[in-house]
Amino acid sequence: MYYVYAIKSKVNGDIYIGYSTDLKQRMAEHNSGKSNYTNRYKPWNLVYYESYRSKIDAQEREKQLKHHGKVWAHLKRRLLNSINES
Repeated sequence: MYYVYAIKSKVNGDIYIGYSTDLKQRMAEHNSGKSNYTNRYKPWNLVYYESYRSKIDAQEREKQLKHHGKVWAHLKRRLLNSINES
């Protein structure tokens, strides 16, 4: 399985979107500083994820969320309470 996920920084509230085959391990990497981009803003909370059987589908969805503001804005509206609680 492939997972597209959104995590929120407890430090400054930034949202990071990524994909992985092992979500649990990837979260541990984000929170332990093994990821260059997210290291400065750790710790992180998982606020959302989707699962896919196809790597290509997961990569396309990650790309949509990262590069198409309307797609991300729509998801943020759906997740408003989840994002604000973390």
